[in-house]
Amino acid sequence: MIGIKQSKNMVLKFIYSIFIGVLFATLVGVGIAAFYPEPKPPQYPSALKIPREGGLNQPVFQELKGEQEEYDKLERAFQGQMEIYNRNVSIIAILASIITLVISLTLFKKILLIADGLLLGGVLTILYSIIRGFGSGNNKFQFIIVSISFVISLFLGYIKLAKPAKT
Repeated sequence: MIGIKQSKNMVLKFIYSIFIGVLFATLVGVGIAAFYPEPKPPQYPSALKIPREGGLNQPVFQELKGEQEEYDKLERAFQGQMEIYNRNVSIIAILASIITLVISLTLFKKILLIADGLLLGGVLTILYSIIRGFGSGNNKFQFIIVSISFVISLFLGYIKLAKPAKT
């Protein structure tokens, strides 16, 4: 009877740790969106949405062509803004992840239930950072963010799983 109760308690602790981790990663993503909103995309010109019957005469075609070119220019500028935004979000997320991982491994190391949840949240936030980094359009930045994530993962694996216990 005690074995079943302990198993149930372990399962609940495991679920709670996962819940804390997912909730933390979500908190970081929502927090970034709330305090650092992403750029607004340009509105597609309504004149270009209306189908034309019977073809286009030259003046109308030139006007529509001008609107399309203006929209294309705005869209390219927006894509550039989004690349910068994704880079910045990636940096913010990885910094939040590093801070959380340090807190998990230091301040909460005696409270394993919370420490493990924060550790998972930090790892999920690293994944979020990598995904946003891929939207930066910069291969060198992507390499740096993945390299930092790899080093953090190796460090965490060593500290949490492979480090010999102190006797």
